[in-house]
Amino acid sequence: MSEFLTEVIFLFQRLDWLSVVDILLVTAVFFSLFSLMRGTQAVVLLRGVVLLIVVVALFSGIFRLRAFTWLLRNTLPALLLAIPVIFQPEIRRALERLGRASVFLNLSARGANPQAEIEAICTACQRLSDKRYGALIVIEREVGLQEYADTGVRIDSLVSVEVLVQLFVKDTPLHDGAVIVRNGRIESAACVLPLSTEANLHHQPLGLRHRASLGISEVSDAVAVTVSEQTGTISVSHNGKMIQRLDAARLQNILTAFYRPRAAGFPRWPRPRKKDEG
Repeated sequence: MSEFLTEVIFLFQRLDWLSVVDILLVTAVFFSLFSLMRGTQAVVLLRGVVLLIVVVALFSGIFRLRAFTWLLRNTLPALLLAIPVIFQPEIRRALERLGRASVFLNLSARGANPQAEIEAICTACQRLSDKRYGALIVIEREVGLQEYADTGVRIDSLVSVEVLVQLFVKDTPLHDGAVIVRNGRIESAACVLPLSTEANLHHQPLGLRHRASLGISEVSDAVAVTVSEQTGTISVSHNGKMIQRLDAARLQNILTAFYRPRAAGFPRWPRPRKKDEG
């Protein structure tokens, strides 16, 4: 016991401010990685990797099974090469957030009248909600969505209530898919978006539109507005989070927060009401 205390005291004696900064940086990196993977399928994979490392340490250090240890040690390099493939969504999300770290989370370019654009989107969503027409409107921000816009039909139209409602009328050619709004104009319609890969979504009765809205918000900083075809409820997704059961007034407040000038600082994600949670 005294030897252990002596070693601990020796370590603290060698600790300086640079070592403290080094430890804090490493801690911040691991905390960020765990935060990105929390609630995703990567957590299960990470447990498997940790378990494999523990097994290798036990068999090589305690039981000394040479053949089995050789097999495990030769498996680890292949596992390291597979990590970028296994954790590709999490790595991509981390790099995109790092690339946006020094950029205000506001729209990089806006139309001539942002308030008119917001009102058009809100009014259109309310009309679609009243008629129980499903809709998905994605507002591009700092991260470009050209690869997803290319999957749909180019519209290049001003954002208006009439155009948005007409695009999502049932049984029309462009109603099934997402509308992408860029720089105050409707860029494309009937666009295909990535579906969310979050593991906890299996416990929530979300349709494809809602999963797509969450998916595009996970791989970009876009704001996605969804109208449910079954219930007519309006939802907003951003940064992998969703607020449901919105009315036109709350929707307008949320969208206005993301249209603030850069001088206003970072828009804050509104805290959902209790009835919106879950």
